[in-house]
Amino acid sequence: MSYLPVPTSRIPEAANRLTDILRALPQGELDGLIDRLAIRIDPAKRIDVPSQVARALVSLPELRDASRLNPACGELMHRVAEARGSLLVASVPPGLEPLLARGLMFARSSGTSVELILPAAYLVQLKAWEGEDPRGMRALLSQAQFETMSAIASHYLGRPATPPLALSLESAWDVLGHPQKLAEEIAKLSPTERRVLEGVEAEGGEVDTEELLELEREPLRMRTATGAAPSRRGVGFSLERRALLIPVHPNRHVVPTEVSAIIGAAHHSERAAQRAEVKSFVASGDHAPRRARFSLDPSSLAMSVAVAARESSTRNPEGRTQSGAFADVRPGVGTPKSLVQKLAARFGREPSHVALVVALSRATGLWEPMAMNLAAPPGSATLQELTRLLFVTWRRGGAWDEARTEPEVLRLAPESRDSSPAGVVREMVLEALKELGEGRWVPWSSLAGWLRSDHMVPGLSRLLRRWAERVGAEPVDPIEVARRIVHDSLPALGIVDLGEDEDLPHDPAVDGEGPPVALRLTARGRALLADKPPPGDGEPSKFLDTHVLRVGMQARVGAILAIASFVEIGRAAETLDLIIAPQTLARALSAGLEADVLRARIEAIAPLPEALARTLAQASVVVGRTAWVPASGLLWVEDANIREMLRTRRATQELFVDPSPPGGLLVTAGVDLDRLARRCRTIGVEILVDGQVVRARTLPPPSSKSVPPPRLTPGRGTQKADKS
Repeated sequence: MSYLPVPTSRIPEAANRLTDILRALPQGELDGLIDRLAIRIDPAKRIDVPSQVARALVSLPELRDASRLNPACGELMHRVAEARGSLLVASVPPGLEPLLARGLMFARSSGTSVELILPAAYLVQLKAWEGEDPRGMRALLSQAQFETMSAIASHYLGRPATPPLALSLESAWDVLGHPQKLAEEIAKLSPTERRVLEGVEAEGGEVDTEELLELEREPLRMRTATGAAPSRRGVGFSLERRALLIPVHPNRHVVPTEVSAIIGAAHHSERAAQRAEVKSFVASGDHAPRRARFSLDPSSLAMSVAVAARESSTRNPEGRTQSGAFADVRPGVGTPKSLVQKLAARFGREPSHVALVVALSRATGLWEPMAMNLAAPPGSATLQELTRLLFVTWRRGGAWDEARTEPEVLRLAPESRDSSPAGVVREMVLEALKELGEGRWVPWSSLAGWLRSDHMVPGLSRLLRRWAERVGAEPVDPIEVARRIVHDSLPALGIVDLGEDEDLPHDPAVDGEGPPVALRLTARGRALLADKPPPGDGEPSKFLDTHVLRVGMQARVGAILAIASFVEIGRAAETLDLIIAPQTLARALSAGLEADVLRARIEAIAPLPEALARTLAQASVVVGRTAWVPASGLLWVEDANIREMLRTRRATQELFVDPSPPGGLLVTAGVDLDRLARRCRTIGVEILVDGQVVRARTLPPPSSKSVPPPRLTPGRGTQKADKS
């Protein structure tokens, strides 16, 4: 089945509601979907057929448990969800057809591209994954309680919401899923509601019920088994039904990341006066260190580890085997430390940097088989775009959490992956770097002082302490989380350069026992923080010599992974160099890849040099063909007459392969030595093994012409035996 069910002319450009999409389907496609899913249509109902189909589709179990889907289908749904339900691809991805058949995704032509559509009713049901912000609006809505979702749906519908709530929440997502409409909704708040929302945001974006009631100045305290309960008529409930403050079981209320970004933007001017002194100190002198470590583009390392993990697992043309490094990596489980150490030693990088890049690569789907597909991300992204993709994934915080001793989130059990407030610290650090680090070196002590002046630090300290008690982790200070971000995460992502110098300002409370550290925002970091493409050298991919391929920043990820089975990694620094040697080409040819396929995959990245083209042509020449014949052994017979007798006699001719090579007879597969020795002995030929004659361990079966022995009674037989 290969079809694009939604014609361009029958659906509005911005529509993402499931019922509208089903109404735009051709009648034949809608009937086929009903038959495949065995949906029962009741003509007596007052709602039309597309509405009945939509009610059945939002109840599919695959929406609540993505593990029921093929891994490629699940990855594709996550990528479209990250694009807010609409993703343009160059061609139809392989994982799309099963989703089309189940009505879980729709597609339509959009000029020369294909637009993949994930309806809003599906978006609000998908469980959060490791590449998503756990405090984002979509993730919080998907895990909200029924009463909360019903209140949100009723508010934006303007009437009481009726089940299924997923369809009722589509009106809410039309506002909550668009930053401009969300900002307009926040602007409609009353002064009291805005004061409470800003108070929660100032406390780190999270409060418990008692603190919320204090902010509301609500004297009434209703008690339940889990503690105080907010009033259904208070300011907190008013914010809850607008999805600006979402309760999290059992006793927390969280401001979504999108709302916090809008509310926090209003406080920038208020904090400017407090930080003027720090900024003037940074700008007053040259704080360049004597020793510096310049960060590298993470895309080269990300592609290198992805290629290295596929070296022994994609020897076949399809690349579906699970051997080598991939055998040690299981879905939903953290990357083994032994593999991280091995990759760090191989590429000469710090293990912490490799661990971060590996975690982000897995979260973006770079380690999945579908990454070889050029139609959908991440395979359709260039190396330049991969840098930004890794940064955005880290910024969301679903895959890496600096507040933990083991930052990789997948190392935890699924029920223990409670997100920490480290995302708020992450945004504070990035904002400070934009203010202070415009091409100049900034002492870490000055940056720490800038962060301490933020009004949210006391609230963050409280949130981190409560989070540590809740998950059983070690409590950590917000400045320590910021230090891990600056010293480990940002250099691994190529955002900042680090340097050490004893003459820099020293603060033992933040620098510790080591020498003072300064940092500088790179040009790549400035572009990423400004939401612009990172700078690239503009050089195309090319062969430096006969066998070394230097990959340019415009090469696509899927094209690089397509040649992973027959390349070796030469250099993984600021640029990525791959080695294509005769032995690697021979290995690919022996794995079943045709010479034309090899040539097409290489030329998708760079033109093939003349010498390598001749090598590929020579390696692909077939001078002859042979036939494989299974055999269990060779019987060496020097006498030609005996050899001919064994080959032609009825008792033994079925035991040998005909024709056999001169000087011996090939024994047919499945014939054991005991049977061979017994049959050969019947025609007078003995078999020697290590100089000893092989004796049959079993008697030959009785001949059909032999006379059976007489059957004697026990008594008479015994008497005759005694007389004899």
